[in-house]
Amino acid sequence: MRLVTFEDPVQRTRIGAVTDDGRFVDLHSACALYLRDVENESAFERLADALVPPNMLALFEGGDTSLEAAHKAFGHALQNDGATGPRGETIFYSPVEIKLKAPIIPRKFFHTAGNFREHHEEATNAGFSHPVMPWIVFFQNIDAIIGHEEPVIYPEHLTQELDYELELAVVLKKGGKHFSPEEAAAHIGGYVIFNDITARDIQRREMKSGVFSFCKGIDTFCPLGPWIVTADEIPNPHNLAMELRVNSESRQRSHSSKMSVKIPEILSHYSPMGYSAGDVISTGTVSGVAAFSGDPKAWYLKPGDVMECEIENIGILRNRVISWEEVYGQKPAALATQESLR
Repeated sequence: MRLVTFEDPVQRTRIGAVTDDGRFVDLHSACALYLRDVENESAFERLADALVPPNMLALFEGGDTSLEAAHKAFGHALQNDGATGPRGETIFYSPVEIKLKAPIIPRKFFHTAGNFREHHEEATNAGFSHPVMPWIVFFQNIDAIIGHEEPVIYPEHLTQELDYELELAVVLKKGGKHFSPEEAAAHIGGYVIFNDITARDIQRREMKSGVFSFCKGIDTFCPLGPWIVTADEIPNPHNLAMELRVNSESRQRSHSSKMSVKIPEILSHYSPMGYSAGDVISTGTVSGVAAFSGDPKAWYLKPGDVMECEIENIGILRNRVISWEEVYGQKPAALATQESLR
């Protein structure tokens, strides 16, 4: 299934699955219908609330039980195309009726850096101040998460070097600690596209102390989406073509097979910190970022640019860059200029 979080026409937050023809099935209502029609459950609404709640984090916290219930509900809805819920509520929505949101807001977002050696090599060739080594990990700011077609706000008062980084991310359906790579598959619920927006000038200043976080955690710097593809749909996540385009121009093009450290090892390695169901773990970016190109100034993002992140068998995550002034109606306060941060 391709699992989405969306706002319905009355701006309620719902979770759904995408049909082959691009419509969206409200999984909570579909589950209630399935429980009534197939399982003959009299308490179908209460059971639907428990099994397939209208919240993606809660769905993944239900693990295999909730994901299986969602799958049955989706299948039943497809067999009864155009059906309404037990109380007459809408189950099928067209794309123009809903607004996609970030598919999940996790409790924790583990960020892997340096996993594609091609990214380390391009950084070295560009004279970057620090080696990009495997097992760099930090926590992403979950409040910076945005969804498909939501804008990335360019904070011109903070950075003049806004960059993109295409990544494959994993969503967990099971928490745990101290598990082996062989046990990792039991924890994987699905996969999602992540665009790791980075302010490179801030990053260079931060890395003088050997750490960085602010450069990647600013508001809207964490596009995630457009949906989560469940693990059963992607039997081999290390066999996926990856491409990022800016204004239709290919910037990053690679393949998930080029990961230095594979997903089971990544998940096992971080597991001593402890996972919760619904946590997201990124797997590193590929080569082709603006900062390490032959002409960084020409490639850095600017207001009006449209980024398209595509990963095979998942989809396309699209986000436009807009100016601070377009959002807030005024220029940023002078006290927050980049110069004052040096």
